[in-house]
Amino acid sequence: MSNRFLSLLAKGGPITADGGMGTMLMSAGLLFGDPPEQWNTLPDKRPAISAIHRGYLDAGAQIILTNSFGGNPFRLKLHNLDGQVFELNRAAAELARAEAGDNAVVAGSIGPSGELFEPIGTLTHEAAVAGFAAQAEGLAAGGADVLWVETMSDLREVRAAVEGARRGAPGLPVVATLTFDTRGFTMMGVSPNQAIEQLADLELAAIGGNCGNGTDEIEGVISAMHQTNPNLPLIAKSNAGIPEIINERAVYSGTPESMATYARRVRALGATIIGACCGSTPAHIKAINDALHNLAPLTEADVAHIVAAAQERYSATKRTRTRQRSA
Repeated sequence: MSNRFLSLLAKGGPITADGGMGTMLMSAGLLFGDPPEQWNTLPDKRPAISAIHRGYLDAGAQIILTNSFGGNPFRLKLHNLDGQVFELNRAAAELARAEAGDNAVVAGSIGPSGELFEPIGTLTHEAAVAGFAAQAEGLAAGGADVLWVETMSDLREVRAAVEGARRGAPGLPVVATLTFDTRGFTMMGVSPNQAIEQLADLELAAIGGNCGNGTDEIEGVISAMHQTNPNLPLIAKSNAGIPEIINERAVYSGTPESMATYARRVRALGATIIGACCGSTPAHIKAINDALHNLAPLTEADVAHIVAAAQERYSATKRTRTRQRSA
């Protein structure tokens, strides 16, 4: 039986993914600290989730992510919702599937646990796998086409999430993205090159970077990953610029025009699936989609310049980190 995500991937790129869910939910009235996943089953909130998906699809997204980023039992436990893992995740996927129909891919979003692994913390590998498996089971039951492990920092957690995804939904492909927001590394010290090399045995359908500190950072990540393995499908989902706190809310500086430029650049650097993350809206995704599908490809000279600039930025971050560690 064919899989929508794998069929789309087999066509080659570029592929347009959606933008931020949290940003849109906050605009729809979600209060800071409240669990977004609870909206999936609240009759008066479900239409807002559907409208967000519809907005991204209308903007040209070929892949939409479910409202389930924090839908694992570890995060839901903070809101006394850990007994509803299956129901909340199934509802998240059902809402996305209802909007996507057969025309777009539904990706089941699986974010980090928010806990630290032993021996620094108390989370064990098996407990993490079981928790992510419970989430994956709900997402698969709701109609997800692919399980989308995202915003990870610890390779051990990536492994646990992927193992859990495959245990809970053995028939679905799995992708993973990490956040390299600490001078080009994850906060656990993982470089883009290490991510590609040390996760190779997982045979992910795609891998990449998301969130972070703006488009320049993601460009460096994609460039480094592509150099490490040019044959892997890569995912780029940058934040819309760097946030500034205004009236106790994060306001992102990235315009639709700037995200269109980013899309063409990361495509030239090797990304296949391109979307956005925090601070982005359907307007940003429309600009990304138009840039990827309606504008002429960048010239060879432009591509060479972009690659050289990305390599230099990434090399500079490595030099800075090396000096800091040796100081």
